[in-house]
Amino acid sequence: MAELYEGFTLCGLAAGQSRENSGLLGIEPGRDTDHVIVTGAGRTVTVYKVSDQKPLGSWAAKQGQAVTCPAVLHGQTGEYVAVQDSKVLRIWRDEDINFEKVFKATLSAAVSRIHALPSSEPLVLFQRGAVRQLDALLAAPQQAVEEVLSEEEVIRWSSCFLEAEQPLLLFSTEKSGECFLYLQKLSPNVLHKYNIGSEGKGVCPIGFTATLENKCITLMCLYSNGCVYKLLVSLHPSAEGEQHLPKSLLMKLPVSEGVLHRAAIACLEEGHIAIVGAPPSASTGDRDFLCIWNTNFQTLQASKELAGGTYGQLWCNAGKLYVTHGKVLTVLPYRCEKSSLAAALGKLKQTSTQEVTSSPSVLNWNSFPHEEAALEQKTGMRTRRSKLNLKSQATLATSITQVLEDIKGVSREEVEEVLEPFLSCSPVSPQFQLGLAHIAMELLKRCQADPGFYPQSVLARLAQTGRLSHSSCPGFLMLALEKRDYFLAQLCLQHFPDIPEPVTCACLKAFLSVADADLVRVSVDLEGVSLMDGPGQSLEGVQNGFSPVLLEEDSCDVQLTPPKLDQSSSWTDVSLTCPVGLKKSALLNEIIRSSYSESFLLPHLKDLSAQQVILFLQYLQYLYVRSSGDVYTQLPGLRAPTMTQIMDWVSLLLDAHFAVLVMAPEAKELLAQLHRFVRSQVRLYSELGKIQGTLQELSKINKAQEIGLYSIEVIELF
Repeated sequence: MAELYEGFTLCGLAAGQSRENSGLLGIEPGRDTDHVIVTGAGRTVTVYKVSDQKPLGSWAAKQGQAVTCPAVLHGQTGEYVAVQDSKVLRIWRDEDINFEKVFKATLSAAVSRIHALPSSEPLVLFQRGAVRQLDALLAAPQQAVEEVLSEEEVIRWSSCFLEAEQPLLLFSTEKSGECFLYLQKLSPNVLHKYNIGSEGKGVCPIGFTATLENKCITLMCLYSNGCVYKLLVSLHPSAEGEQHLPKSLLMKLPVSEGVLHRAAIACLEEGHIAIVGAPPSASTGDRDFLCIWNTNFQTLQASKELAGGTYGQLWCNAGKLYVTHGKVLTVLPYRCEKSSLAAALGKLKQTSTQEVTSSPSVLNWNSFPHEEAALEQKTGMRTRRSKLNLKSQATLATSITQVLEDIKGVSREEVEEVLEPFLSCSPVSPQFQLGLAHIAMELLKRCQADPGFYPQSVLARLAQTGRLSHSSCPGFLMLALEKRDYFLAQLCLQHFPDIPEPVTCACLKAFLSVADADLVRVSVDLEGVSLMDGPGQSLEGVQNGFSPVLLEEDSCDVQLTPPKLDQSSSWTDVSLTCPVGLKKSALLNEIIRSSYSESFLLPHLKDLSAQQVILFLQYLQYLYVRSSGDVYTQLPGLRAPTMTQIMDWVSLLLDAHFAVLVMAPEAKELLAQLHRFVRSQVRLYSELGKIQGTLQELSKINKAQEIGLYSIEVIELF
């Protein structure tokens, strides 16, 4: 997952820039992560402190001269290096004031770009493809420079890397619609050339980004048709001469019509890329966006509309994105997390800090039973432990096969006898987990074929192992709902980590529909509601000092005698009772604590009736009042829902059924209580804000040493 935080303006762009030119040449890292070097497309070089949004130093060439490539910081000497009028090197320090008096050296050929490395000499890339280190170039500025590129071949992009303390330079060129890639090594001096090829008439690469990992450069190219291609460049190619570099399509951006003209791409952490100038969807029209995409799942993770139009410029440095748009340079901090299905598609379970349960064992696909044997075959060694593991795995496989044969066609009691020894051993191994899934599926098929066969206790034991999941035995939870086995359904909700949203909604609908009287004889785990009030019992006052009635008044005076509350005075009415029984509360709590994705859950929530929605909202209201009215914001019980989970479900229900609730007369009072609660919360935070200044002053006062048993001190707050 990725997230874009609120951005801020670092500086304005130079007046008079065109729609195609922002007025900036580039942004390079400064002395630390909070400093950047901004080079204007004219005469100025400015160093900014990003957190303070202010310049620390600025230098400008005289009228009639121009800085022609982004200035960089020499990591070893702490000096700034820039190029003036394509051929004049300029080097200066922070204390230098007059740019005309700093060091300069005139070169024999025009420079395209200077690249800085943290612990090495900067690299100078000439417009005709030659590469020199800065110190070697300063030793003889007028030295002859070879021409690497052919006629009409132009450099479009370049980047540098450091591998095993040796600098590398990668740059791309274009000639007559064809694209080439060059990899320059300096020790030894070796140049590799690659032909990227073309994608047809009118389609060309408009953005590049590259990373180095495991002695291989991963290059990503953004083409004008919205395609992002990935190319792998080996640092040690086997063939010599020009080679064709194959590329694979990484993702296709939703470009509805036409082509991209001003777009840029930057590689971020953990399988994410940032793209500016390309729309997040085909329906966004001509508006410009900055988007972060997950390349592993090809999903949009974050986007931000940029006012004033973009210029196809994007830089990434120290967890911040720098983008030019309109008349400003904007800085947007970002955060990327490691890609996973749980993070990309759904909410992870929010477990209570009081909950102490063993996490279910999950199959490790990287350590299957045959992997160890393959490793031993490769190394030619086999330890005593590996021999015992192989022997136990073979015995377990035989045992699982025997169990599957023994449970076929036997009665429910015989199934329990056969599975009892097998479930009692419960070894921690992937093969045992797969065996449990096969046994569960075999029993599930028989229950569906024979309505009279239902080994409830065996199915409960299988669910309680914590080794099953919905993906390994689909239909297991739906069978429990079909048989009205609410205890088994509760166990599945507790132990299955991957229940899809349609099944979660089916469970919710079944739990809301069942009458409390029908649950009297049903065995349900009441761990999450063991200390909660029963149905019909009211909450008895507020314990954490929160009084919404006082907050509703305009006066800030404290009333020593709390006013008497009527039935509809506030969300936290002291006479509020639990609308459902204890057993139904336990079942609904499992729904509230379940994992889900809001986008997938909302369509299925609309299948609930108005009465079911109102009942669930009343129960959520009761839970919230119970939680907010206590000293702690966590309900008693190891499996009780948290306040965040409760409010998430309130929001989901209102989003899915707001129109129905507004039109339903029986929901009028409930919506009014919700409205009053929001008002009381706003007033509460308003009152807290009034004393914020006083509290801050108190925190600054140093604790004086204890003088004696009695002393008088004067504390000046303002």
